[in-house]
Amino acid sequence: MKANKPLSNKNTSYGTFRNEWKYYLSLWDCQAQKERFQTVMQRDPHAVGGLYSIRSLYFDDYWNSSYNDKMAGVNYRKKYRIRIYNCSDSAIRLERKIKLGNYIHKDSARLTRQEYEWIMEGRYDFLLKHTERLCREFWFECTSNLMRPKVIVDYEREPFILPEGDVRITFDSNVRAASPENDLFDPSLPSYEMIPYGKTIMEVKFTEFLPMVIKEVLPPGEQEFSAISKYTLCYEKLCYRTDALSLITRSEKPR
Repeated sequence: MKANKPLSNKNTSYGTFRNEWKYYLSLWDCQAQKERFQTVMQRDPHAVGGLYSIRSLYFDDYWNSSYNDKMAGVNYRKKYRIRIYNCSDSAIRLERKIKLGNYIHKDSARLTRQEYEWIMEGRYDFLLKHTERLCREFWFECTSNLMRPKVIVDYEREPFILPEGDVRITFDSNVRAASPENDLFDPSLPSYEMIPYGKTIMEVKFTEFLPMVIKEVLPPGEQEFSAISKYTLCYEKLCYRTDALSLITRSEKPR
């Protein structure tokens, strides 16, 4: 897939959009890219030891609009998720990611552990009274469009940053899918491997421009450029396994 022309400070009613490019990399290509970026970028100071884990609980509405819009190639789409880091409840965030082609905008609101539990119990009233607009809009999605948890996406991230152009490049590995019925904070979360062994997802995000020093070390034109959605991949994986287990269970019932 060909990358769109970089967007320059695209402002909309939702705010500023950032460019987002995604690549599938082999183990060898991934290591080569990291070595190149280490010479021109900084390690994210928030990543202790260079890595941190990300776990996101994705939501979709009654019609599975987020999934179906992605599969249909709809240019403008959005999805909601609750995200945590390193299995901790110290920084729980409700997020809405809006996609416009290869451009993204993300809104975020802090949640307490109690507020998270209320959402999981279907007690949405507090969202309507919340000081954050995103929470109030999420209340509408939950009560009017029946927004519900669909899948947990779990992976490890190795981030690099460059202040010029607000550039952030991340390498996501060990991507796994889990049932939304599981405990989001469980360090031993039972999950399914999502992408083939040795494959890594590289994401390139920047706001106004991509410095030439970064362009020169990106994968060559023939390298695979993909519209990768971890939510879509993990949702399909979970649905497939759920359907398969359902068929096995039915076949084992005595006749």
